[in-house]
Amino acid sequence: MSDDPGAARPGLRDRLTDGLYGLGWTAVKKLPEPVARTLFRTIADQAWRRRGKSVLRLESNLARVVPDASPARLAELSRAGMRSYMRYWMESFRLPTWSPARIKASIEVADAHRLTDALGIGRGVVLALPHLANWDLAGAWVTTDLKVPFTTVAERLKPETLYDRFVAYREGLGMEVLPHSGGAAFGTLARRLRAGGLVCLVADRDLSASGVEVTFFGDTARMPAGPALLAQQTGALLLPVTLGYDDTPVMKARIHPPVETPGSGSRREKTSSMTQALADAFAVGIADHPEDWHMLQRLWLADLETREDPT
Repeated sequence: MSDDPGAARPGLRDRLTDGLYGLGWTAVKKLPEPVARTLFRTIADQAWRRRGKSVLRLESNLARVVPDASPARLAELSRAGMRSYMRYWMESFRLPTWSPARIKASIEVADAHRLTDALGIGRGVVLALPHLANWDLAGAWVTTDLKVPFTTVAERLKPETLYDRFVAYREGLGMEVLPHSGGAAFGTLARRLRAGGLVCLVADRDLSASGVEVTFFGDTARMPAGPALLAQQTGALLLPVTLGYDDTPVMKARIHPPVETPGSGSRREKTSSMTQALADAFAVGIADHPEDWHMLQRLWLADLETREDPT
């Protein structure tokens, strides 16, 4: 243990963070739903009014998605975005208590046959999603309504107890969760796909050196190579999926046409082409539901390189 009094602060912050999430998964699910909905909308509005770094970053990202938006329209979108983000958390804290019937009634999936047809003939499938609406609810629909287990990866969060909470939460929904770090996840995902299984990956942000550069809303960003590489190496079908809320309690999902593996070119060229196709499909869904894109971090390379960035 360090004698430096400042050294205790990260540990205290980690314990507070873990405790707040723990409170969410224990207390929020016990609240009457109208109360929980009102509470999380109030939290969203308070965060939006404070105009902190996350809200400013969200607004900056939305300015790229809706380039002709006026300042008033951007403010309106960022407020709706914070409400959507808090809706995600409210639903996620309550999701473990939802029945299969409630889950089925809470999502409407367009072109689901693209997924079920491939799985029906024993072909592996990679579903790739952006951070839109509630991807955990979409996953719960797969495991409960389709009764298909799947494998995903999760970033190793700090503290470790918080990571364990997220793993337990998603495993409770029927998902197999692998740690993102360590290098072993790719091999396990490939084995699942070769056996005709399903892999689901959130794939709209990758700041690592292995990220693939794509053109996204007119500028360069990086997205992970994993979905394209898995499809190439295993013959799995690669399907983009986008989500969005509307004025009803039912989340809308769309399974887009498959991203095909090019017939020629190097592995790098194929990966670049396929990842760009994913980015293009994501852009369609995000443009349709910009307020539901929960991207509160820097994404575009130009933003990462700007020292004056608000985040």
